[in-house]
Amino acid sequence: MTSENENNEEFKEENATEETAQNPEASQEENQEESAPVIEKSELELAQEAVLLANDKYLRLYSEFDNFRKRTAKEKLDTIKSASEDVIKNMLPIVDDFKRAMAHNLEVNDADAIKQGFELIYNKLFNSLETKGLKKIEAMGEVFNADIHEAITNIPAASEDMKGKIMDVVEEGYYLGDKIIRFPKVVIGQ
Repeated sequence: MTSENENNEEFKEENATEETAQNPEASQEENQEESAPVIEKSELELAQEAVLLANDKYLRLYSEFDNFRKRTAKEKLDTIKSASEDVIKNMLPIVDDFKRAMAHNLEVNDADAIKQGFELIYNKLFNSLETKGLKKIEAMGEVFNADIHEAITNIPAASEDMKGKIMDVVEEGYYLGDKIIRFPKVVIGQ
């Protein structure tokens, strides 16, 4: 029986060597599983990885926001430049009218013709600005409102009903859209 047992053990060893020769990866995996200890990360290492990930996300978000801020500022400047370009293009024909009027005024002695020419140019200029959203603030005879008007001085009112009202407009005020871009300078009756 001992010879049978020895034969069986030899047979098993031969089969094992044949299997390892046919499938070397299987034997390596078995050896690695047996020899390699299972490595578990400590809480400190896990926390450090979490901090690194959070820091990476923060840096990416910060750089993305910084790029957004720079891009928005550039777009704002481009918008302002293109808006002023549009206004200037609309003003150029009026500049040409002034140039022609000045040349014509050298030859003309009629003051009424000169006045009419300037009125035409003024109307053309104001209409051009109105198309861009400019609107005059009507102040004459209105009740003084500190939110809309800028008081220069007070003068005695001509009548009782003119007290607290605007007697004179020294400088016109204007809206651009719904925003006041220049307050009218007014004289108030007292």
